[in-house]
Amino acid sequence: MKHLFLIFLMNLLHQYAGKSLRRDGSSLKSFEDIKNEIAGYTDIAKAIIDLAVHGKAQNRSYERLAVFADTIGPRLSGSKNLEAAIKYMFSALQKDGLENVHLEPVKVPHWERGEEFAVMLEPRNHSIAILGLGNSIATPPEGITAEVIVVASFDELRQRAQEAKGKIVVYNQPFISYGETVQYRLQGAVEAARVGAVASLIRSIASFSIHSPHTGGQNYQPDVPQIPTACITVEDAEMMSRMSLHGTRIVVHLRMGAKTYPDSLSFNTVAEIVGSKYPEQVVLVSGHLDSWDVGQGAMDDGGGVFISWEALSLIKDLGLRPKRTLRLVLWTGEEQGGVGAKQYYQLHKENISNFDIVMESDAGTFQPSGLGFSGSAEARDIVKEIMTLLQPINVTDVFDPADGTDIAYWMRDGVPGASLHNDINKYFWFHHSQGDTMTVQDPNQMNLCAAVWTVVSYVIADMEDMLPR
Repeated sequence: MKHLFLIFLMNLLHQYAGKSLRRDGSSLKSFEDIKNEIAGYTDIAKAIIDLAVHGKAQNRSYERLAVFADTIGPRLSGSKNLEAAIKYMFSALQKDGLENVHLEPVKVPHWERGEEFAVMLEPRNHSIAILGLGNSIATPPEGITAEVIVVASFDELRQRAQEAKGKIVVYNQPFISYGETVQYRLQGAVEAARVGAVASLIRSIASFSIHSPHTGGQNYQPDVPQIPTACITVEDAEMMSRMSLHGTRIVVHLRMGAKTYPDSLSFNTVAEIVGSKYPEQVVLVSGHLDSWDVGQGAMDDGGGVFISWEALSLIKDLGLRPKRTLRLVLWTGEEQGGVGAKQYYQLHKENISNFDIVMESDAGTFQPSGLGFSGSAEARDIVKEIMTLLQPINVTDVFDPADGTDIAYWMRDGVPGASLHNDINKYFWFHHSQGDTMTVQDPNQMNLCAAVWTVVSYVIADMEDMLPR
């Protein structure tokens, strides 16, 4: 009996050699089968690359973005400009012939900076360039005039807490990386208020500066007094630091007219190419339509928005229809912490098993180097194989992890995620500043980014099986 069982087992293993078994006993493809399936997309990938980089669609994402950015301008949450941007994109996506173009309502914060003014009074008269940080309160109408204390870290502030009371705290923290240094922008006002400061001025979170303040979000805490807070230029922060180290008394006058209004109605903007075989399953590509209220929001995140739209346009132009639905989502309220994406997640999470992958481009559309990816080891191997299809433009690397505020909710719950990986050496030169304009964008680089985004999203949407969780 034992020998009969062994013979049966050996036959079974031989029958399914190179394959794995599902729980229902049916066979899964071996990785060799998957590689062969992906290799079958070589011609389609080449057609996408040729159309995006060399063909009739060359520079289209750049030109579309230029018209949009020049016409609409910056798009702060709750603003008329953001309303105009959403209407513009809704109409443009319909005219492009995409399917199921619609708006999904969400509530977003509405803050306006108002008039802002800062001047050094001692030791000399010097105009200080500032940008109030999101959600900051205003100064009194007459402004605040106070002595400055300059610190290089939160630890130094705590050590000098007695000196800080009644003063304006100026942070001159060094730029290490965005992820590490941004804590000073996010928490600078709270930490200054804890030690009794009357306002805080934060050195802009920027790796390079030509006297340019960089704005962004900041977070008050319920148990800590709220004080006005703004960013200043790297140059002014370093100058005041040098003065302070020499024992020079510094006095600054600060006036800010910021106002916070009730939440406003806004929308996530959605368009699709409906899947031919599994229309209920979704590959999501995205960027965020809102921006801060400076520059044009061309880089952050106009580029991500327009290469995501371009992915659907290229697929449509080639007459392709993937097995799964390819869904474009243009998020609203990302700069306020992914407000629109959170509400989208709450609305659609009951169908989470049908989301194959969520993709977001929100770190520039410069020279692409590959794809950031978060997911299982099995899914990563498949994505690595898909990236080999991009050898004609030498963009084949897969990095860990994927990054994107708007897709984080899905990735946290196990949905594979991807983000565009590109050369961000100059990204923080322009980030959240008046310098974020179309001048930053390069049409050739956007063509390459669009090709990467399209090949990856199309192949994943068209493969017979979803990516393994």
